[in-house]
Amino acid sequence: MSINSTWRYATVMLLVMFSLVTFAQERSVSGKVVDENGDPLPGVAVLVKGTTKGGTTNFDGEYKITLSEGETTLSVSYIGYKTQDIVVGNQSIIDFQMEVDAEQLDEVVVIGYGSVKKEDATGSIETVNANDFNQGAITSPQDLLNGKVAGVNITTTGGAPGAGSTIRIRGGSSLSASNDPLIVIDGVPIDSEGVAGMQNPLNSVNPNDIETFTVLKDASATAIYGSRASNGVIIITTKKGSKGKIKIDYTGNVSYAVPNGKIDVLGGSEYSALAKQLYPNISDQVGTASTDWQREVIKGAVSTDHNVSVAGTAADKLPYRVSVGYTNQNGILETSNLERFTGNISLTPKFFDDHLSVNLNLKGMLVKNRFADNGAIGEAVSFDPTRPVKDGSPWDYGHFTWLDASGNPIVLATQNPVARLEYTNNTSDVRRSIGNMQLDYKLHFFPDLKANLNVGYDYSWSDGSNIQQDSLKATFPDKGFRSTFDQEKRTELLDFTLQYVKDIASIESKVDVMLGYSWQHFYRKGSDFATNGDGTIEKTPFTPYSTESYLVSFFGRLNYTFKDRYLLTVTVRNDGTSRFSPDTRWGLFPAFALAWNIKKESFLDTSDKVSTLKLRLGYGLTGQQNINQGDYPYLPLYTQSTTTADVQVGTNPDGSPIYSQTYRPNGYDANIKWETTATYNAGIDFGFLDDRFTGSLDGYIRYTSDLLNVTPVPAGSNLNNQVLANIGNLENRGFEFNFNAKVINNSKLNWNVGFNLTYNQNKITKLQASDDPSYDGVYTGGIAGGTGLNIQVHSVGYPSNSFFVLEQVYDNSGKPIEGVFVDRNGDGQITEGDRYRFQDPAADVFMGFNTNLAWKQWDFSLNGRVRFNNYVYNNVNSVNGVLDRVNQNGTWNNVTRDALETGFVTGTTLQKYSNYYVQNATFLRLDNLMLGYNFKEVAQGAINLRVYTTVNNLAVFTNYKGLDPEVDGGIDNNVYPRPTTFLLGVNLGF
Repeated sequence: MSINSTWRYATVMLLVMFSLVTFAQERSVSGKVVDENGDPLPGVAVLVKGTTKGGTTNFDGEYKITLSEGETTLSVSYIGYKTQDIVVGNQSIIDFQMEVDAEQLDEVVVIGYGSVKKEDATGSIETVNANDFNQGAITSPQDLLNGKVAGVNITTTGGAPGAGSTIRIRGGSSLSASNDPLIVIDGVPIDSEGVAGMQNPLNSVNPNDIETFTVLKDASATAIYGSRASNGVIIITTKKGSKGKIKIDYTGNVSYAVPNGKIDVLGGSEYSALAKQLYPNISDQVGTASTDWQREVIKGAVSTDHNVSVAGTAADKLPYRVSVGYTNQNGILETSNLERFTGNISLTPKFFDDHLSVNLNLKGMLVKNRFADNGAIGEAVSFDPTRPVKDGSPWDYGHFTWLDASGNPIVLATQNPVARLEYTNNTSDVRRSIGNMQLDYKLHFFPDLKANLNVGYDYSWSDGSNIQQDSLKATFPDKGFRSTFDQEKRTELLDFTLQYVKDIASIESKVDVMLGYSWQHFYRKGSDFATNGDGTIEKTPFTPYSTESYLVSFFGRLNYTFKDRYLLTVTVRNDGTSRFSPDTRWGLFPAFALAWNIKKESFLDTSDKVSTLKLRLGYGLTGQQNINQGDYPYLPLYTQSTTTADVQVGTNPDGSPIYSQTYRPNGYDANIKWETTATYNAGIDFGFLDDRFTGSLDGYIRYTSDLLNVTPVPAGSNLNNQVLANIGNLENRGFEFNFNAKVINNSKLNWNVGFNLTYNQNKITKLQASDDPSYDGVYTGGIAGGTGLNIQVHSVGYPSNSFFVLEQVYDNSGKPIEGVFVDRNGDGQITEGDRYRFQDPAADVFMGFNTNLAWKQWDFSLNGRVRFNNYVYNNVNSVNGVLDRVNQNGTWNNVTRDALETGFVTGTTLQKYSNYYVQNATFLRLDNLMLGYNFKEVAQGAINLRVYTTVNNLAVFTNYKGLDPEVDGGIDNNVYPRPTTFLLGVNLGF
């Protein structure tokens, strides 16, 4: 045998021996991982402790791992569960039952196009989950969130069934465009322009189906949504199915809403005495009844809500959740009602050894509304309390009606509010479906790379009519009114992203890169038509419309982590919208953020006092393409005239005229573009004593440029003498503080408290291309009591919507002197030129607070809010608080008690501009109180039963003189009252 052959033989033998030794030193361990209920748990990481060696459990919760010599301990971990470390010893089969870790349930937060560990988040983000939602008689999703998040101010438009809300995140960033946040439901951005016939577009989601709200507040968090993110983003995630046995849950309640006070007007006897004092010669015309008109139209109302859900796994392969809901909400204003049917399907299967995840969501909704005419509220305030509800009048179907000498209704007289409600039938039917399918694929040959395809839609169909009966006085002399509308809206979505995630141990780094493309199509069509009762008089010509727009985007995000404590996020999005011209339709929105997880530094990582400490810095640009100017604001458009503005263009053979409609040109700006907001944010997250006490503090500055404002243009250069153009600037400055404490946390008693505070100041810094000292600004805030009266203004150097008023003069006793104001411009006379900016509707400071306790089988929670220095113009008193209202236009009318207190006689225009009516509406509101009891061992533990009671809108503490200090927009006039609602509910699970 040659030397070479011997060497080859020896080498082979050594390799064989080495392999045998190695084989002898390796062994396999397998087993199964289950959750707290004993159900298999897929996707659990099973690793050799201290290494990255290992894998994840399959769909049946099974794993298998090979151990080498010296590898003695397995580490098993899964989000939401406590990590378990077990020494293998001589075992070859090891099963694990995971234990829920309450501290980790909030660890992962949803962000735009993905999710991130809470400790790795660099932006200002807050998440509220189902356990922390507001409780009680809640039909609209935003009410679950109210008062829970710093920087988020939610004001309902009133107490009507399904009422809409104004949601503001860190103040408004626009004057004429939308200030609403972008709402994303299970990955589908919904149309923020609403649906005809539906007061609140969020009502298409049943609150019982919602799992979490995630609020993105600063630009580093929102810039991934680019041109729609200037006002923040709210991501709604609905509940999903999970692997395991079938779970059936029923939630039902019945509630009773009662009016919470009424506007202070004179009663029958008090009014009669006043009428005799003011008009002794005709006081015999005063009636003899004593009618409380507010009580006639505003009464207690019973409502009910039911929801059934079924969740589990079909054929051990298909996790699902299916739910149906029914809501019937009656309003305290007579005839108002919302009836809603909802359905929700969620399927979340996984394929190819969990490399492909499918997330299918389908939501359907049918809402049937009957809208009460809010005008009846004002009429109930002012109607003569000495008149009966009915007197056999030939008008208003026997209800009392003011008639002239000819027996016809007096046109300018107040309508009987009871008749208005009973004989007005304003209804709508809305059908809406939101759905999407997400395919998330982790490449087999390159597992660090994931591809995600999201295809979704948001479709709605609505129609409705408003019919006022022929004999209703309000329609005289037309004898009735009939209007109809229909609308179809379609939104289609396609998102595609590639995400690369890699731990690079050699440089102690983690890289997470995401690139994406998004396409969204918005289509709307519909029509409106209105006539008098018998169709002989056209009130609104048949007006069909059809319009569409597109939004195309390219975006990317880099998350870089160094040494597990230094964090960098860079985001960029390039949006193109068909709403702007080719020269201005593309906008680039970059953002970046830095974070330092100080807790993980060597000088803090072993501290048992500081459990969380992270600093954050961020900057970014976001845009606003929803400018409330339709889909073609850069094009010259013409508006068709009504039939009453026809022009005669000829004569028929019989001599009758031939008419043709005309077209009116609209002003336009061919260079109109995005409003852009630059945001600077600095924040700190903290936690002490194992996060028993946690919180955050953020400061921010937001600069909006290219603000849209109406500006004059040279004669002949456009189709109008003024156009809407990008010429203004606006800024918001503020800070937010959030704090949560687990005061007591033991096996018998748990007591948690939470508090958040927000300070925000808004100021307009530019409105014109050049300064003009004589330019007051943009008038806004229309009020009742005259034609074209505005009580607010947008002015440079002041907050938006500042009240623009006259300075009232008072006597030595503090009583306002009628018609006497400060001559602020010194010209020796009192005119509108003496008006000045005085306060604004937005609160300087708003707070939310909550507490919850669990003792044995009892649980209790309380939530409330505070607003400081929000001012309201009391339009109810400025119209009804003057004595000459008592007898006007040949009719008798009631007045508010304010008329007696001030002694004002005439309600002139200048008097309506008085700052006397601008009142501080600071308030503390107790929103929700809940007490529940959990029954044990029902059906030998097979059934979970909880009974609870709640009170919503429990109490309001304020010095405001009106009915309710919380007024959307700051002008109190005919606001639907918010009731106090008592509820009894049950949760049943098995």
